[in-house]
Amino acid sequence: MRLNSKLFFTIGLLIVAGAIAFLFWQYLQPKGLGDNFSSGNGRIEAVEIDIAAKTAGRIKAILVMEGDFVTAGQVVATMDTEVLEAQRREAEAHLRKAQSGVETVHSQVEQRQSEKAAALALMAQRQAESDALQKRLLRSKSLARSGIISIQELDDAQAQALSAQAAVQAAQAQIAAAEAAITTAKSQETEALSDIEASQATIERIQADIDDSALKATRDGRVQYRIAQPGEVVAGGGKILNLLDLSDVYMTFFLPTAAAGRVAIGSEVHLVLDAAPEYVIPATVSFVADVAQFTPKTVETASERQKLMFRVKAQIAPELLKKHIHTVKTGLPGMAYVRLDPQVEWPTDLRVRLPQ
Repeated sequence: MRLNSKLFFTIGLLIVAGAIAFLFWQYLQPKGLGDNFSSGNGRIEAVEIDIAAKTAGRIKAILVMEGDFVTAGQVVATMDTEVLEAQRREAEAHLRKAQSGVETVHSQVEQRQSEKAAALALMAQRQAESDALQKRLLRSKSLARSGIISIQELDDAQAQALSAQAAVQAAQAQIAAAEAAITTAKSQETEALSDIEASQATIERIQADIDDSALKATRDGRVQYRIAQPGEVVAGGGKILNLLDLSDVYMTFFLPTAAAGRVAIGSEVHLVLDAAPEYVIPATVSFVADVAQFTPKTVETASERQKLMFRVKAQIAPELLKKHIHTVKTGLPGMAYVRLDPQVEWPTDLRVRLPQ
């Protein structure tokens, strides 16, 4: 009998404790929301950013720890750049060689232009000589017909005129050869200049890779994970750190069809976190799904439609986050209360209350 009495007493205490806990929980819940408010549970989330290596390589150092706050542009990790620096020195040597080649080819162009000028002068000389011998040949022919000179002298004059014409043709060939040599030299000069541009572009590309080896935070935030460690080799795009963007924090929750249909983008939301029920955090609706979370049947009843849930995102203002950035934590569960009618006042226990 004593054992049964103790057992009943214990069960009674448990029932009373449970009832007290239930009543206390109900006491903490907001009262009198009515039809102008709706609520859903969710967790605080933030946009995640991965810091990754642009090219494959070995991690030289990671300069932050998990939980550290970082600012945009801050160097958070560095990659080993010995190979890249060697490639840059090689490209710089190629650049110097190409620049020297341009100077050599430029000298060749000037030399070929001088040869063309000499060929043109020689051509003018040969043409003058040919013109003089042609006139002499004409006089010789007239004198030979008059018997003043011999046929031999006429033949000699004719041979000299033909020789002069051949010399003119040879000079013209030299001019053509000089022009071809100039064209070839200029082509080589263009190629050498292209080599310089290619070498400069290679140096710039390698320097960009060296600069990108200093991995920087793209936004202000907090380090969530160190995915890799110094000394490890990662592939191109390999993740090294995971950051939380604490300027983009929100809670995702679900509302039934009737409530979701009355929620507009920009609607006011108040968040109450389980870890800090004494505070009420203001937010605004930034997203409402256009389809139900659960796919309905082809034919559905009214009760089935009531089971459909729509995903809603409530965004916390960046200014408020910046003010309390060191106390912002993600993953915390809580409740989101949406005001469906902007003309209705918030209940007293759901009005905004923030830490000082």
